[in-house]
Amino acid sequence: MPAFGPQMIGATEKTLNALLRHVLAETALTEPQWVTLRLAAQNQSGAPLAALVRSRAHFADADEIIAALTRRALIADDALSPAGHTLVAELQARIAALTGPVWAELAADDVVATERVLTTVTRRVNEILDSLAS
Repeated sequence: MPAFGPQMIGATEKTLNALLRHVLAETALTEPQWVTLRLAAQNQSGAPLAALVRSRAHFADADEIIAALTRRALIADDALSPAGHTLVAELQARIAALTGPVWAELAADDVVATERVLTTVTRRVNEILDSLAS
């Protein structure tokens, strides 16, 4: 097992992404499209979706991703369409069913600590990315 750091976080992400790609294969969605749908579902602020996707997911091609999802009638006017809501709910349920056993017996204190650490790591990496863009 690698020590805590980029390699461990990367290995965890790659493993979870393999499961996600399996689920998405049934829909012909790409991972960036799925992330964009999730961001659209979470966008309560009404912020322009492309700007949100570029800042949160770091997808430079946000406009193209959104255009593809709009052509599939999953996004309309920077928000999920009814079909988009249905698809996101179905996929979230499928993902939850597959990953439920992964999270099932984790100690609550471990989960809280992990959330805190990963939130800090994400914030710090975003700060570095912001400074590189300046």
